[in-house]
Amino acid sequence: MPFPDSLARRPGRALALALVAGCVGLAHAEPLTFTRALDLATSETPALRADAAQLDAARDAVLPAGQLPDPKLALGLDNLPINGPDHYRVGDDFMTMRRVGLMQEFPNRAKRKARVAVAQGEVAVAVAQTAVTRQQVQQETALAWIARHTVERQLARIDALRAENRLFDAGVRARLAGGGGLAADGVAPRQEAAAIDNLQDRFEARREQAIAQLERWIGEPAREPLAGAVPDWPIARDGLLHRLHAHPDVALLGARETVAQAAIAQAQAAKKSDWALALAYQQRGPQFSDMATLEVTFDLPLFAAHRQDPTIAARRAERDALQAQREATLREHTAMLDTDLAEYRRLDKALARQNQVLLPLATEKIALASAAWRGGQGSLADLVAARRERIEAELEAITLEGKRQQMAARLHYRDGNGDTLISGDLP
Repeated sequence: MPFPDSLARRPGRALALALVAGCVGLAHAEPLTFTRALDLATSETPALRADAAQLDAARDAVLPAGQLPDPKLALGLDNLPINGPDHYRVGDDFMTMRRVGLMQEFPNRAKRKARVAVAQGEVAVAVAQTAVTRQQVQQETALAWIARHTVERQLARIDALRAENRLFDAGVRARLAGGGGLAADGVAPRQEAAAIDNLQDRFEARREQAIAQLERWIGEPAREPLAGAVPDWPIARDGLLHRLHAHPDVALLGARETVAQAAIAQAQAAKKSDWALALAYQQRGPQFSDMATLEVTFDLPLFAAHRQDPTIAARRAERDALQAQREATLREHTAMLDTDLAEYRRLDKALARQNQVLLPLATEKIALASAAWRGGQGSLADLVAARRERIEAELEAITLEGKRQQMAARLHYRDGNGDTLISGDLP
């Protein structure tokens, strides 16, 4: 927004107002910490809002499930002549009766109880599905935040490498100016600078990709500046294995198994008779008495072998399939847990080796190559190669740390109970 001319003529005051406006803007720009990203994901993700609506729908269906069917109103004409000279005539001198009736069906108690059990089971399924979505949202948000955090650390290192490259270029120029080295040596720093630019382009593309993934879960705040560090989660196999039975995928299959068991009871209740009660009032001409009718009807499940029993068998087969699927899922997640733990151990060792062995060796190699080159006993190509190896070692250390943090997050949020810290060390 442009300032008024009166402020433009007073540059000191205009500058002060501009600084105040900038401070206010910064005050409203809340940094995106790891915890805030998770909070935004669990509160703003449309997938969780959809699950919440499904849960409300399931809960609303419980009460009607146990109610009796709506009564039925019957209106009709009885004893209406359809042939002869008085066909289709309705009068006081005929036996035709005007009938008003009310009928109520009464499903057997076991059937109503099973319907309620099925509806309650659907609520449990909706709750379990919400837990599955929440676990996915937490895990994927954590992985995306760590991916962006890792690549931004690499970009910060690129800036430092570019500053080192300028010093390297100045050193090569100084030596050439002093009569040392070869004319072709002046190209090496520029080649290294171009390689650093390529690295920066690659990491900036990865940063945009990480932001896109994060934006899927938290929306526009994904582009806000990051702040803070990745939590350090201790990892223990015993604790993870114990909590594996509560994994959302396993719990969802357990809830569906409960619904299947209630469906079996509902199918079995169909073998019991339902009944209905009907009341009717029949009005005739004044010379005849009015009449009333009371009627009770019963279902006769006489052919259960061809009707109800196959349905019961089908529901039992569905339940057995869910039981087997639940066991298979539990075994699958156990195998995945051990696989991820093995990868976590590998990354942990690789990161320690990178920081404690390979990086110091790369730094030492640069020092030796630089001393040899300055002393006239080494080539610039050896020094450039040593510098390239150190750049790769530094960036690889950041990459390994990011992968290790992502694997820790994958393990920590595996069962959807990521708010509870995992204690202990790897065996």
